[in-house]
Amino acid sequence: MFSHILVPVDGSAASNQAVEKACSMAQAFKSNVTVVSVIDLFAFAGMGMDAGYGQVEYLKAMTDQAEAAVHDAKIIFDAADVSLSTSVIEGQVIYQNIIDAAKSVNADLIVMGSHGRKGLEKLMMGSVAAQVLAHTHLPVMIVRQPNKD
Repeated sequence: MFSHILVPVDGSAASNQAVEKACSMAQAFKSNVTVVSVIDLFAFAGMGMDAGYGQVEYLKAMTDQAEAAVHDAKIIFDAADVSLSTSVIEGQVIYQNIIDAAKSVNADLIVMGSHGRKGLEKLMMGSVAAQVLAHTHLPVMIVRQPNKD
């Protein structure tokens, strides 16, 4: 049913749940999988020159985090013997980078986690999953973070 699944990861619990779901689907459909993690290069935009030192540290930390998230996902897919490619992407608009990655690998499904933010936190942080869903014509499976109740 799905020949190529794109799985954006960030190392969060919701992202890890999405990896598990995508792995099961890839096994069932014998799909290829591409795992990506996007680093927001412009998080420091508009902060002036004083933020330059912090930006270098930020980019190093975010690169390490992205590579760790991709590595952790790779372990799961490799253990399940799923055909996999991985990538760490640097960009400005995370949801657009995810959509562009899906197009570039000819994905026919995106499986991603959602943190389930509400209220002010959602307003301040936004929702990458909601933006991907709103701006792509591909099917998107949103895997919600498990309740802590």
